[in-house]
Amino acid sequence: MSHFKAPPIAPSEITPERVWLARRRWMQQLGVGAVALGTGGLSLRAMAQSAPAASGLFAAKPNPVYQIMEKPTSEKDITSYNNFYEFGTGKSDPSNYAGAMKTSPWKVIVEGEVAKPRTFDIDDLRKLAPMEERVYRLRCVEAWSMVIPWEGYSLSTLLKQVEPTSRAKYIEFVTAVQPGNMPGLADRIIDWPYVEGLRIDEAMNPLTMLVFGLYGKTLPNQDGAPMRVAVPWKYGFKSGKSIVKIRLTEKQPVTSWPKIAPTEYAFYANVNPKVPHPRWSQATERRIGSGFFAPRVDTLMYNGYAEQVAALYQGMDLRKNF
Repeated sequence: MSHFKAPPIAPSEITPERVWLARRRWMQQLGVGAVALGTGGLSLRAMAQSAPAASGLFAAKPNPVYQIMEKPTSEKDITSYNNFYEFGTGKSDPSNYAGAMKTSPWKVIVEGEVAKPRTFDIDDLRKLAPMEERVYRLRCVEAWSMVIPWEGYSLSTLLKQVEPTSRAKYIEFVTAVQPGNMPGLADRIIDWPYVEGLRIDEAMNPLTMLVFGLYGKTLPNQDGAPMRVAVPWKYGFKSGKSIVKIRLTEKQPVTSWPKIAPTEYAFYANVNPKVPHPRWSQATERRIGSGFFAPRVDTLMYNGYAEQVAALYQGMDLRKNF
């Protein structure tokens, strides 16, 4: 909606307000009153502007189907400006504290409405399919965005291994909880563990990706190591990080942010410039790395992936199912 104006304050200043409101709701509940043309291959990796964020390289082949005509965000920005509340609510908290998270050994349980429930070792998951490099947009609800070269493969590859039953209508992702290594857990703004979810047809869409790396390197802890999901047409909070459990269900899962603030965060969370957040517009966004005073850019419907995903929502009221 063109009449909406960008918020006058920096996106980095918006998150604390959200956190404060979420904390107040939690306190009330207790009764105490209160996230380039994909130039492909080495050329993408050469654009990284910092030292390697993690050791280990992936032999990932750039996938031309998922290339976009935008310059990728620098590796430095991708790995230092993050939302990962298990490590704190500040944008730099994940890069400052996530190094303490233990990512080996790491198991991922896949259970629920599947014919073949299984526990996977992370090394087995990395070998389940050839790694490919996809250049995806990431759009966060606070109105900032990035362009990221992820390394991984479609989530559907994993789901086919466990054979979802006819009753599998939804999929739930559960993030790790490591109390000694995640200082943000002490702030009970969320009922940990962090939970996210998708409809099964969204999960099976080839765009939905299991991610194990970025810029050709092992995924850094602050970006969701050792495995996360990337759902590029949805706001960033839908893409669960550091996943330890995947559960297929018949009923829609109760996910973390809608549970805390249902008027501000909904289950679908599709990027839609016509539906504003209650406290700011979603019509434009600030691309991280472009400079705070650079012109904002228009937000694209479904984050630019409408051709691939719009059919999933035919007939739905996109304001009610925001």
